[in-house]
Amino acid sequence: MPEGDTVWRVAQRLHDALAGRPLTRCDLRVPRLATVDLTGREVREVVPRGKHLLTRFTGGLTLHSHLRMDGAWQIYAAGERWRGGPTHQIRAVLGTPDHTAVGYRLPVLDLLRTADESRAVGHLGPDLLGPDWDPEEALRRLLAAPERPLGEALLDQRNLAGIGNVYKSELCFLLRAAPWLPVGELPDPERVPTLAKRLLEANKHRPARTTTPWGDRPRPMGAGGGARPDRRLWVYGRAGRPCLRCGTAVRTADQDPAAAERVTYWCPACQPGGPAPRSTPPTN
Repeated sequence: MPEGDTVWRVAQRLHDALAGRPLTRCDLRVPRLATVDLTGREVREVVPRGKHLLTRFTGGLTLHSHLRMDGAWQIYAAGERWRGGPTHQIRAVLGTPDHTAVGYRLPVLDLLRTADESRAVGHLGPDLLGPDWDPEEALRRLLAAPERPLGEALLDQRNLAGIGNVYKSELCFLLRAAPWLPVGELPDPERVPTLAKRLLEANKHRPARTTTPWGDRPRPMGAGGGARPDRRLWVYGRAGRPCLRCGTAVRTADQDPAAAERVTYWCPACQPGGPAPRSTPPTN
């Protein structure tokens, strides 16, 4: 699932390709928007809001999209072959004389008045990469339910917008807290919004997300060269492999049984207090 830094980069690419130019092509392939034609309208800007994308047009209209698990916006030069997936997965096509933006597998696509954007994103908390970022308000929202498990609170976009499953696991590790620890029992809860902001800011220009000191460092001479993709993240994706801090095998469990895709990774030694592990074979 794309997280706030990924969505921020998508918004920048869409803005650079479309903003300031009138549409020469518009094809919205969802039933409720099938008759909408934005051709001739100029794209004013494309902005991210947490994990949401807002494409604003002249005339006071906004195309709202959300990528969720596997949605994507791809940008192609004029005449370039589209390679983002089969035609039946295309949900939106926005074209200018120079570029075409194609939205694949978009589970959310709505057209609304720009003045009514709050209907789509008004519920979100402070955006970690947005102009409205307010660490004090984010902390207030997190602590409003002190009994709530930290991992669940971090995933709730009403608290602070932009954190997904990767950052949830990485933040809990860096805080040395099990994702099931009640927020109110954190010894220094004010670190949560500060650390979350630092991680997303550090990664918003990186195509390969890194939360450790080693992810961008080259290998030593004779080790094959290049960065260390196996050391970019502390625990996420490292089930059964040694913790990069202490060497204990990283474990996994469901943060929320109702959301099977939200598997939590944690180190039982660095983050004591987690549930019994499920069987996870080492990753080769």
